[in-house]
Amino acid sequence: MTRDFPAGNYRFIPAVFQFSSGAAADSGFEIERVRFDRLLPLAEGFAQVAEYIRGSGRPLTSFCACELRSPAAFTEDGFRTFNQHYVKTLAEWGLFDGSINPVARSNVCPEIDPPSEPSFYAFSFTRPSQGTGATPTFVIAGGAELSDGSGSYPERIVRYRDITADGVREKVRFTVASMEERLGAFGLGWKDTTGVQAYTVHDFHPVISDELVRRGATRSGLTWHFARPPVIDLEYEMDCRRVLRETVI
Repeated sequence: MTRDFPAGNYRFIPAVFQFSSGAAADSGFEIERVRFDRLLPLAEGFAQVAEYIRGSGRPLTSFCACELRSPAAFTEDGFRTFNQHYVKTLAEWGLFDGSINPVARSNVCPEIDPPSEPSFYAFSFTRPSQGTGATPTFVIAGGAELSDGSGSYPERIVRYRDITADGVREKVRFTVASMEERLGAFGLGWKDTTGVQAYTVHDFHPVISDELVRRGATRSGLTWHFARPPVIDLEYEMDCRRVLRETVI
């Protein structure tokens, strides 16, 4: 279920053209996560990412994950258009070959004080390891309550437009299971994470103990962002990571 990306010193879970489902550093390498102190518009963000990676003595192909913020949830067609624009830079950097994309991604929409245009919140890249142990560092891409398949989003969204207590519970349960499946592709689990993030504007507190805590997802706590997933009618998203070096710039 994983594929090697030697140019970046990581392996990844193939998914769709706009992103992979996760990236894990190769032996001898680790992932560093860098968060911007303020949101940077996409073009400016890419420029800063390139400067930081090159300044660390690494090739641009070491770019393995990013976290974006958008003004509002996209329509299905709008999301496709945005992604076609986004991957142009990845192609220029030698990351996207026109069909396979190794870079994991989260892209969510703050409900309050959103950016005026798609912007960078954080990014991750690989660098030589400093002896951080046998467990690989990794970033699992953002995932929401959307089942696999070729149908439209309304056809694949779990409990479509159902934000009742039962609907939210099932959306959370599905998303947590999706994260577990992606972790499992690397032979890992919640016990290996150092950070877990959730994105929703709905009250999911009633299900946290059963659907997250008891399954081990909050071993390092849980960061909740009051934000929506990137496509209209998706209501709950998560991502997770194991990163031993994190920087704010």
